[in-house]
Amino acid sequence: MSTPDSIAIVERAAGFVARGFTGPESDLFADDFVFHYFNTELPELAGDYQGLSGMQGFFSRLYETSAGTFRVEPISLNPFGDELVAAYAVIRLSIGGADRELDALFIWRVFGGQVHEAWDIPAVNTPRGPDSAR
Repeated sequence: MSTPDSIAIVERAAGFVARGFTGPESDLFADDFVFHYFNTELPELAGDYQGLSGMQGFFSRLYETSAGTFRVEPISLNPFGDELVAAYAVIRLSIGGADRELDALFIWRVFGGQVHEAWDIPAVNTPRGPDSAR
């Protein structure tokens, strides 16, 4: 698989997630897919989520925690070799009444035409936005 193929798979997979896991793209996620999340500001959500249903469960909990305010603004996609794709985005959400804006990297591991692993890495030490003063 070439790098353009990996980028196209990530674009389709990210669109599937952004649409609330609706559409025909569920086959882009391997049976052994694992989603990794660690955030010191939201330790109750930290963990490894197994399978597509695990990732769906994570986003359901995140929407609940943010009272439905969670939004992602994709900025860029950059391939690293044929297997890894880094997505940079700005995350916006409200937690406990405080509006937050964070830079985030989402790393996708793609091979065999499917996403096998993904990491969500928010920049929690340098939040942006009006309510992010520490």
